[in-house]
Amino acid sequence: MSSMNDDSACDVAHGAADAALTPGRVLVAVFGSPVAGLLLRYAREAGYRTVLVDPDPERAKAAAAAAGLDGGLTVEDEVRSHPDGPADVVVTDHHRPELGPVLRDALSSDARWVGVMGNPRHPAPHIPALAELGVAPEQIARVHRPIGLNIGSRTPPEIAIATLAGLIAERNGRPGGFSF
Repeated sequence: MSSMNDDSACDVAHGAADAALTPGRVLVAVFGSPVAGLLLRYAREAGYRTVLVDPDPERAKAAAAAAGLDGGLTVEDEVRSHPDGPADVVVTDHHRPELGPVLRDALSSDARWVGVMGNPRHPAPHIPALAELGVAPEQIARVHRPIGLNIGSRTPPEIAIATLAGLIAERNGRPGGFSF
């Protein structure tokens, strides 16, 4: 069923067409967290293929089951294994001791975009963690922090929405916000 103006986005918005996975949109959330579960749930609705990765097998299994998501084994395997193209990788916890290794692996993969949650008013823990692992400064500079649109988000749902909106804006070459 199509609208009179043949605008597929309008058809989807009005329920006249199914929203399908958008080719090339893969989102990998690293570390099971409330933000990760919401981010991946919202991303699925926005047409992304979603994957949750947690280096701790028990945490991965529990978080994936709780959110109804696919759980992966490693960042590198999950980012490289998608036939839809390079993934966007969002690290949802900057306090985990595995932060450096998972970011190093994401940066060494063919990930299209890599970001880590964090308050810009606080020191970025990923920088010394990656430097300690011998990651080159130009690679460290590829990590986006903070992530998402600046909407003053404070709760997990708000952080997930801001993050997904930022990824969609960046992917579509838009600045985000209300500038058109």
